[in-house]
Amino acid sequence: MTLLGTGIGWRPEIADAVEHMPGIDWVEAVAENICPGHLPESLLRLRERGVTVVPHGVSLGLGGADRPDAERLTALAERAEALGSPLVTEHIAFVRAGGPLTATPRLEAGHLLPVPRTRDALDVLCENVRIAQESLPVPLAVENIAALIAWPGEEMTEGQFLYELADRTGVRLLIDVANLHTNHVNRGEDPAKALAELPLEAIAYVHVAGGFERDGVWHDSHAHPVPRPVLDILTDLTSRVAPPGVLLERDENFPEPAELERELEALRDAVEAGARQRGAEDQAEPAPEAAATGTAGESERSAVAGDAARQRLGVAQAALLSALVAGTPVPEGFDRVRLGVQARALAAKRADVVAKLAPELPLILGAGYRAAFVAYAQGHPMRGGYRQDALDFAERLLLGGQLAEGRARRELRRWWLDRSGPAPRPLSRLGRVGQVGRSLIGP
Repeated sequence: MTLLGTGIGWRPEIADAVEHMPGIDWVEAVAENICPGHLPESLLRLRERGVTVVPHGVSLGLGGADRPDAERLTALAERAEALGSPLVTEHIAFVRAGGPLTATPRLEAGHLLPVPRTRDALDVLCENVRIAQESLPVPLAVENIAALIAWPGEEMTEGQFLYELADRTGVRLLIDVANLHTNHVNRGEDPAKALAELPLEAIAYVHVAGGFERDGVWHDSHAHPVPRPVLDILTDLTSRVAPPGVLLERDENFPEPAELERELEALRDAVEAGARQRGAEDQAEPAPEAAATGTAGESERSAVAGDAARQRLGVAQAALLSALVAGTPVPEGFDRVRLGVQARALAAKRADVVAKLAPELPLILGAGYRAAFVAYAQGHPMRGGYRQDALDFAERLLLGGQLAEGRARRELRRWWLDRSGPAPRPLSRLGRVGQVGRSLIGP
């Protein structure tokens, strides 16, 4: 097991600050934001200093019904090799659904969505993890995610689900204590119970992040300071085991470097408090292994029933994702209010990411950008990643007649034509916007 120490999530916005922070043993970088052939100079300098860099994937969708995409796995492997990483990490989540498996349209969430804690989902996840392990040049660790919604009919707790996943595949675990707090607020799950059920010996490292609560719902924003309840869960975890590494995540609303350093010091204090508790208990004997919930016979049966399990899971995930991003009816058993919160959160995230990838759009549209995009997103699923999403949004805005003639409309038309590919749609089509139905985009 690789000893990592104290780390921070490397982001371009804070790259210089991270390079000059004292006591940084390692960093984690979003895998999809790195080009193996053109690594950021900041990461290269960190590597030269002996700082470990771990690629953290967000788009593989190991919890989805389909088998992992070979190209995505190759890309993740290339990043691990380019960075000389000792391991690579991903999420226990699904990010897309539909397609040939379910004979329904392919849908993209643009976000990590929870996997149902059922036998079908576990069987599929275990096979997907094994496929990924065989394709990667270094060990894989998978992360528990935060969830706004709960699946009906779940058969296991989070701790039981993670224990059996690790037991059946040998995969390492990336435990996010902020996500345990999120699930405590949103789903009433006890973080201490989850920690008690985890295979502590499988922990590769720990994530810590901030968020905020609104109307009784905790949003895992990665844009706010780490709250005391999350630090308390970190102390609880480190009172049970010494994790190989602990990392602070921050993705938005970056504070001054001094504040980030104070947060890192708070993490170290929480870890040390847990270590003292272990010491008070005579250094705590190795945590007793929880009883695995699966059996060899059960694993054999799941291998035989794999295709059927994938189809059942695929149908369920497609129905949920369609309700979230395409406005179809809410599947039976789900909390409609929470589903609405999740749908709005997905639309808001799409708006934020598109604004980063296409910063011209909020400049062109001004204060009306966000409201216009969220209205668009709630009825128009993402169909080809965020860059295509930006193009689709601009096209819909032009064709829908929501944008009056004037400077903004002219600039948006020019932007769309410049970026819509090697064979842009004929200008005449966009020139007929005035004659196209005005109701294509809602207010």
